Amino acid sequence: MDADSSHAPKPSLTESLFVVFFRLVAVSCLWLGLQYWAMLTGYSLGGMGRFDLLSVPWKVAASTLAVVFPVAALGLWIAAAWGSVIWVFAAGLQFLMYGLWTDTFGQSMLIITMHCTVVLVYAVFRLALWLEARQRH
Repeated sequence: MDADSSHAPKPSLTESLFVVFFRLVAVSCLWLGLQYWAMLTGYSLGGMGRFDLLSVPWKVAASTLAVVFPVAALGLWIAAAWGSVIWVFAAGLQFLMYGLWTDTFGQSMLIITMHCTVVLVYAVFRLALWLEARQRH
């Protein structure tokens, strides 16, 4: 009796850990997105971060990140390539906000360190996956 579906090769430990890593980053993206939504709707910061009370740069940045982070979370959770691209956009915007435009947005070394750590771990995983694929062939 023939199987109805083809058998996919079992993912390696590195591939499985890479998906777990993506999902951990996805949870953090969802959390960041929810924080921006809470700020914009007046739920957090004592209502002082409501959209109508923000300066124009904060309105643009916060509303963009409130939408982009949950979209990145979805893409990362399903381990789609576009999830990484959306995350890079959101992380880059936060890096600019808290690293370059500190006079407008303040400084957050925690956010910058977190994003740099994710980039480093991502690069290590990509290298490990490349070496693993090279070794198989």
